[in-house]
Amino acid sequence: MRIFITGASGFVGGAAARKLSKTHEVIALSRSEKSDAAIRAAGATPVRGDLGSITAAMLKDIDAVVHCAAKVETWGRMKDFRAINVTGTERLLKAAREAGVKRFVHIGTEAALFHGQAMNGLDETAPLAFHSPMPYPRTKAYAEKAARAANGNGFTTIVLRPRFIWGPGDQALLPALKEMVDTGRFAWIDGGRAVTDTVHIYNVVHAIELALEKGNGGEAYFITDGGEPISFREMITRMAKTANFSLPDKNMPGWLARGAARIMDRLWKLTLRKSPPPLDPFTAALMSRNCTLKIGKARRELGYEPVITREAGLAEPGAAR
Repeated sequence: MRIFITGASGFVGGAAARKLSKTHEVIALSRSEKSDAAIRAAGATPVRGDLGSITAAMLKDIDAVVHCAAKVETWGRMKDFRAINVTGTERLLKAAREAGVKRFVHIGTEAALFHGQAMNGLDETAPLAFHSPMPYPRTKAYAEKAARAANGNGFTTIVLRPRFIWGPGDQALLPALKEMVDTGRFAWIDGGRAVTDTVHIYNVVHAIELALEKGNGGEAYFITDGGEPISFREMITRMAKTANFSLPDKNMPGWLARGAARIMDRLWKLTLRKSPPPLDPFTAALMSRNCTLKIGKARRELGYEPVITREAGLAEPGAAR
C-alpha cells in the first residue's frame, strides 16, 4: 500500500511513519529540510509542501492518507487554528478525493467535544463542541465534521480520537512540563485529582494500522489504553520520573485557575500579545476536569485492543520521552 502521511515530523505522524514504512511505501508531507531529515530517518520519502498548497497531483497513486498534522497549541487566535485544522483538512480531503485515494484516516481528538465540561464515561454519541470558546477544540470539531462528511462514493474516511497521547518520542507534553518546572510556573490544579484516560503512542499507531483496513466509513472512534482511568497527578508524576525530574506540590483551586486563565486570555488578546499567557483557558479547564471514554465501538468495529498497557509502558526504559 502507498500511504501519504501529514505531520510525519511530529509525535504521532513520526511514530506512524516508522511503523508503516516497514511494510508499506510511505510518502510524507514536509515543510522544511529539518522535516525532510526526520521523515527520511523514519523510513519515509518526503514531499515538500504544506496543507495550504496540497494538490491532487501530490497524491497521485496514493492508496491511503493518514492525516496527523494539526495546530495543537493550547492558546492562540481562532483564525490561525482554523487555517490549519479546518481549511487545511478540507483542502487535503478535496485533493485526496480528486486523486482517487480510497481511504482517509483522520487523527482527531476527544478535545473536539470539549467546551470546558467534565467528560465522564463518554461514547461516540456525545456531540462535537462546535461552539467551544477554545480554538483547538472548536477547530478540531469542524475538522472532524469535514472528514466524516467527505465519506462516500468509494472514498472511506475514518476518524480516530486518541486521548492524552504519551510515550517515547513525545515532543510536547514532557518538554513543556520540564520548562514550567524549571521556570517556577508549574502548579497542580485542584491537586491534580481529576481523572483521565490515556493512550500510549504504540496503541495509537496500532489503531491507525487497523483503520487503514477496518472500520465503518464516516465514523469516529475513541482510542485509549483501555485500563482504569488515572489521576493527572499520578500520571504526570510518573511520566516526569521517567525523564528524571520531579514536580513541586504548588497548587491552585480549579475555580481560581479557570477564572484567572479567562482574564489573562482576554488581556493577552486585547494587547495583541503573541506569546501565550502563563495559564490559558484550555489548559486550566483540561487539567481540572475528568475525561473518561468508552472504547467499545473501536473494539467492535476496528477490532482494536491495546498492544501495551499503561503499566507496561511506564515501566519501559525512557517510557515517556
